[in-house]
Amino acid sequence: MESPGQQRAHGRHESEEERADRRWSELLQEVRVTQTGVQILFGFLLTVVFTPRFATLSATDTTIYVVTALLGAAATAALVGPVTLHRFVAGRHIKPETVIWASRLTVVGAVLLLATVASALLLILRIAVNDSAVPWIVAGLMVWFLLCWFALPLWARHHYLSRK
Repeated sequence: MESPGQQRAHGRHESEEERADRRWSELLQEVRVTQTGVQILFGFLLTVVFTPRFATLSATDTTIYVVTALLGAAATAALVGPVTLHRFVAGRHIKPETVIWASRLTVVGAVLLLATVASALLLILRIAVNDSAVPWIVAGLMVWFLLCWFALPLWARHHYLSRK
């Protein structure tokens, strides 16, 4: 029998605070990986407008670039958000709630990063190959991203939790 204040989570005996600490550490490691990627991508996007080739883009490609840069900014905000959220609420004894909100921001950031990558690929491939197959190529890659980033994890969560 578990003592008061203890709960069993994934085979562990941890209090709500211990579980929040563990989940926060795991989330922080995940966010570090995605933050680095989105910051590098966003940094490159910011430099594109200063290249000579930018002035030769069509109106459509310029619009795709602007959308891509805005998506990159939004993804950066969402993926840095957990850090600032934690900093503002640290020591306020609401870590379990902080972990939930930080996790939600991270998922939103991943969705925005996916949209940024799709938009960037669309722009790059339109300029590089100028082929009518480009939207289909990007769509195929987005299906792959969706499978890797969302479908597989959701399937695994459902499959393995439903067996218990």
